[in-house]
Amino acid sequence: MKKDIFYGKGMSHVKKDYPDIYSAVVELNKAAYTGKELKYRTQKLIAVGITAASSDDRAMKKQMRSAMREFDITADEIVDVLRVVLLTSGMPPFTKAMRILYELLE
Repeated sequence: MKKDIFYGKGMSHVKKDYPDIYSAVVELNKAAYTGKELKYRTQKLIAVGITAASSDDRAMKKQMRSAMREFDITADEIVDVLRVVLLTSGMPPFTKAMRILYELLE
C-alpha cells in the first residue's frame, strides 16, 4: 500500500492549515491505491504513464523516481510504459519522458 506521501508543493500547507482537505486526500489515496486487483507496483507504472502522457515534468520525475526506489522498477520497464505513451499521446510527451528518465539514471 502506498505511503501518505504527496508531492504537490502546496500539500504541506494544506496539511497544516486545512486538515479536513488533507484528510480527504489521504482517504482518496487509500481508495485509489488498494492493490485489490492490480498490485500497487502495477498501479505505479500506470501513474508513470499518466504523468508522462500529460507532459508534467515534475510529476513524471517524482513518479519515475519513486517507482525505481519503492519497487526496483527498471528503466526498461519504464520504457515499456513510455512506448504506450508514444502510441497514445505522441512524440512530444514520449521524448520529454525519455529525457527525464535518462536524467534520473545519470
